[in-house]
Amino acid sequence: MPSETASTVYPFFARNGYLSNWHPLYEHRPDQLRMARAVESAIRERRHLLVEAGTGTGKTLAYLIPALVSGKRVVISTGTKNLQEQLFYKDLPLLQEHWSRPLRVCYMKGRNNYLCKSKLHGAAEMAILDGLQEVREFEQIAQWETHTLTGDRAEVHGLAEDSRLWPKLDARSDRCTGQRCTHYENCFITNMHRVAHESDVIIVNHHLLFADLAVKDTDFGAIIPEYSVLVLDEAHDVEDVAGQYFGLSVSNLQVQDLTRDVRLLLRSLKRKEPQLENAVNFLDDASATFYQVFSGTEGRVGAQHLPALKAQAETPYGDLLLALSLAGSAIQTRAEGVADFAPLFRRARLLVETLQTWMENPSQEQVHWVERRGRMISLQSCPVDVSDLLREKLFGAVETVILTSATLAVADSFQFITSRLGVESPSTLRVDGHFDYNSQAILFTPAQLPDPRSPEYAPEAIRLLEQILQITQGRAFVLFTSHQQMRLFYNQMHELLPFPTLLQGTAPKHHLLNQFKETPNAVLFATAAFWQGVDVPGEQLSCVVIDKLPFSVPSDPVVSARIQRITAAGGDPFREYQVPQAAIALKQGFGRLIRSGSDRGVLAILDRRIRSMAYGQTFFDSLPPYRRTSSLGDLAAFFGAGPSGFPSTESPLS
Repeated sequence: MPSETASTVYPFFARNGYLSNWHPLYEHRPDQLRMARAVESAIRERRHLLVEAGTGTGKTLAYLIPALVSGKRVVISTGTKNLQEQLFYKDLPLLQEHWSRPLRVCYMKGRNNYLCKSKLHGAAEMAILDGLQEVREFEQIAQWETHTLTGDRAEVHGLAEDSRLWPKLDARSDRCTGQRCTHYENCFITNMHRVAHESDVIIVNHHLLFADLAVKDTDFGAIIPEYSVLVLDEAHDVEDVAGQYFGLSVSNLQVQDLTRDVRLLLRSLKRKEPQLENAVNFLDDASATFYQVFSGTEGRVGAQHLPALKAQAETPYGDLLLALSLAGSAIQTRAEGVADFAPLFRRARLLVETLQTWMENPSQEQVHWVERRGRMISLQSCPVDVSDLLREKLFGAVETVILTSATLAVADSFQFITSRLGVESPSTLRVDGHFDYNSQAILFTPAQLPDPRSPEYAPEAIRLLEQILQITQGRAFVLFTSHQQMRLFYNQMHELLPFPTLLQGTAPKHHLLNQFKETPNAVLFATAAFWQGVDVPGEQLSCVVIDKLPFSVPSDPVVSARIQRITAAGGDPFREYQVPQAAIALKQGFGRLIRSGSDRGVLAILDRRIRSMAYGQTFFDSLPPYRRTSSLGDLAAFFGAGPSGFPSTESPLS
């Protein structure tokens, strides 16, 4: 039995080592051992490490075991809920069965995942239930609360992802009174933090990690206890997630939530407060008038339009600041006698500060934009470049950071990711993974399609896609770089194809994914939401088609600002930023297909630029070593050679 003072990870991963004895299906993988040794060295020498570990490497155990052996407190941050649950419910319990000491593990989520006892117990006075569905859900949650130890909503079986009741009962901080709450000592958030401080391994997601980094030096204080080792799994997402939390956002829905909560509190207290009620009504009206100025087209509006919009909003902005000030003062007066008013005052004050920063003091280091999604209108900003912030707050503050993903390198180089994230002189390792891509997959890149930016592209691409799907008998993800293109192809093809077709947006993502898995020969038309974090092993997914090389839209405010910054520094933004970013995105999309040693199928890029443009070689060099063809006959041979139409590893290519 190993001890935590073991000097090497080799005994775990050897052919007849600990893992092979602990798990009957364990398979010795040399690349897994290489990665584990690299992680062990980085932790021991207090260095940062980047590891691109191809699918099937077994990277989770390759970083988990060296981290446990080190005896240091480790935070593992993941990009997906599935990976968090795999770590907490599968990998760590397996190790715990055989470890020489108890492993103290904590699974931390955002506050909105936990039940607030105060809200639950005060629900009757608040009169928050709306309709029979919410009444039934409330009864279920109330019964569950009597015996749950964690308060984690994931334990409430059958509670819909889009439940309208749960946000009224969850423990987010906007109404939390902290130690003044009568439920503080047995609060689920208090207990989560208590367990975290006693844990050796803390499992979080990227959003919680960067929320923590963003507030460490503020009045709110740290969320996650101090740690020596951080593992960033799915590290390809880090730049975008970090940008969200080092920026700011102030929306009309935040104001609406504040006024709603004030009214609910007054109702529960059974008090008439004419001054406060009038202030809240004024705030609602002022907010509606102000945000109406920014209620343009759906999506993002960037810097070129902001000066005119701000000028138009000058008078409504003054009215909104006055309304927030009046409401805040009225709330603060009542907070002296009723603790529940204190968090409402904090929210009003934060809205004023954020709004003033966005309208009056825009930083040159931040990109600003307006975003409208349905009823939400939000004024937002984020850093143009997060590298300096991450260098200071993350890589300069933590002994060892391990960054790993199946998609970090571009054409065998880590230069793009290190420059974007500000990692200075890290160790690097690239392992190809455990699959035989040359026999399991074929990459189809047609030579004759029109340029994807031309009007002739869509009809020709639809005709070719129909031929591909006939060969594969459906069983495909067709992934698009825009919603408009997705809908165009779907509308043309769902009548043509003899296979069931599914469209992103017609149902929640998890419902569509389950429907795809359960429907023979299905074809799913989708966008970026299905490019990563989706796992469909086996014959059901035998084809992944991508319509265009996934370049970010240059007019997007964030992308545009990054391009301008590189240009101003004398660089080449297309070569240094746009191509590498698209190459990593393409690897993510194609990673949906080969998920196990028995998976086989076709990957198709319906964009001739990968063959005709010089930069196309960067994409080819970044992808695994798939066999390549431009012939539909090769696809037919590949699929026709195996039993039941499933491809054989021996099918030759012409």
